[in-house]
Amino acid sequence: MSSVIIACETIQDEVMKAIFETGTKFPVIWIESGLHNYPEILRDKLQDQINKIANVDEIYLAFGYCGNSLLGVHSEKAKLIIPKVDDCISLLLGSCKIREDLAQEAGTYFLTRGWIEHENNIIKEYNRCIEKYGKEKATKVIKMMLEHYKCLVLIDTGAYLTKDYLHYSHSFASSFGLEHKIVHGSISFLKRLFTGPWDENFIILQPGEVINIEYFRNVVDPESKLSQL
Repeated sequence: MSSVIIACETIQDEVMKAIFETGTKFPVIWIESGLHNYPEILRDKLQDQINKIANVDEIYLAFGYCGNSLLGVHSEKAKLIIPKVDDCISLLLGSCKIREDLAQEAGTYFLTRGWIEHENNIIKEYNRCIEKYGKEKATKVIKMMLEHYKCLVLIDTGAYLTKDYLHYSHSFASSFGLEHKIVHGSISFLKRLFTGPWDENFIILQPGEVINIEYFRNVVDPESKLSQL
């Protein structure tokens, strides 16, 4: 049986670690980072890649639902296996429940090396604002954007050296009065995606079946478009 992985470059560290630890030999097709804020474009990219895949029995999608990005995605010829999570943050924390518990007490902004390096995150936005408006005005803009956030969390997935990014995240948190935390993540979800067993935490679609929001019941808020800024 032949298989292929389609994954977001933002979680490349964790995907490669999971592949190494499981000993899987599946090829990986990477989807460029930075598309989470544009669900329709991300959906089109995913569908385009799936349509190009031939002679494969199973496709593993290393993605969460990500603001409707998976809505309507399908494969005519291969089985799709998908983690049942709202987004990649929950995927790297190990479950939606862990993510919910961490964010329950206060608005929480999550980062990993992948988000810092590749995604349009709040720290990059701050630096862009400084270049465009100057530091004083940029600080006011970011404070408004962070109005409902109380905590910044750096997820230690074990796939990169957190010490190399600790100053980066801690300095930003201190500048805006956010509590700073490091929490342990997990690549167990990714490892199970690549090897099984696939329990109720995974969605398995037969060829021709189309992804809809009902498959993500209890993990996705239908009113939510983005998980964080």
